[in-house]
Amino acid sequence: MLRNLDGKTLTEISIENEGQLLGAADIRRIAAEEGITPTKKFGQNFVIDPGTVRKIVAAAEVKSGDIVMEVGPGLGSLTLAILQTGAQLTAVEIDPPLARRLPHTVEEFMPQSMQKFNVILKDALTVNADDVPQIAQAKQFTLVANLPYNVATPIILTLLEKFSNLQNFLVMVQKEVADRLCAQPGNKVYGTPSVKLAWYGKAQRAGLIGRNVFWPSPNVDSALVSFTRNCTGKGDNNEREGVFAFIDAAFQQRRKTLHAALKNQVPEEAYKNSGIDPTRRGETLTCDEFIALYRACKDCKNYK
Repeated sequence: MLRNLDGKTLTEISIENEGQLLGAADIRRIAAEEGITPTKKFGQNFVIDPGTVRKIVAAAEVKSGDIVMEVGPGLGSLTLAILQTGAQLTAVEIDPPLARRLPHTVEEFMPQSMQKFNVILKDALTVNADDVPQIAQAKQFTLVANLPYNVATPIILTLLEKFSNLQNFLVMVQKEVADRLCAQPGNKVYGTPSVKLAWYGKAQRAGLIGRNVFWPSPNVDSALVSFTRNCTGKGDNNEREGVFAFIDAAFQQRRKTLHAALKNQVPEEAYKNSGIDPTRRGETLTCDEFIALYRACKDCKNYK
């Protein structure tokens, strides 16, 4: 069950390892030792508040023995909080200096967790099953991450596409991104990310994060998004690609009607057979309605 961060108490976190979490002084010391400066290129804003990472792990409901992926671990604030639960963690880091440093940080602050930790130097947008065998072979796993804000949505959708066993995620993203991911039809920020995420499962907001818990402080607000995958898929990969093409076309010029936006893709009889009014705009359709329209097209004679 999805839970709001504000309703989750710290006493509910299952702590297996009593290692120390990172504070602001630790973060700045480690960065200074390695000559690391947060970069805009990788969207780096490091969490410096132990209470915040505890809350994130609590909201994600991570427990001992869980298989967890973290994308963009940075200097290790959230990494240590995840390991503190006794979970098995694979961290995916794109920045070489950070990837090199992270195992040393775990060894310094939580040495008893070294056997449950692994970091790979990889862009999360290109990571595959061969890169993360423990993740790929697990019955299911959870994504818990402070995602780089400039690529958060592509990372989420890419991982959901590549890993059918990604069952849940709890991610921190820019507030505006969280709003779009969780938006419903009719909302002004409802768009391509909202509909595509709904193909995979149910997302909802899980709390706000203040700017003062980061180093450096971002100039945008942050929020948590919680997600649970559908028990049964909405369709196979071929159908997903077809539906997503409809979604992309419908939102490319969102003020256009479906009839205008999809004029080269959807025959007239498909609207009639699906019960969807062609004068509606794409921003009013649910994911299930896009699926119904696509399937109606497939049933049309001579449809390509």
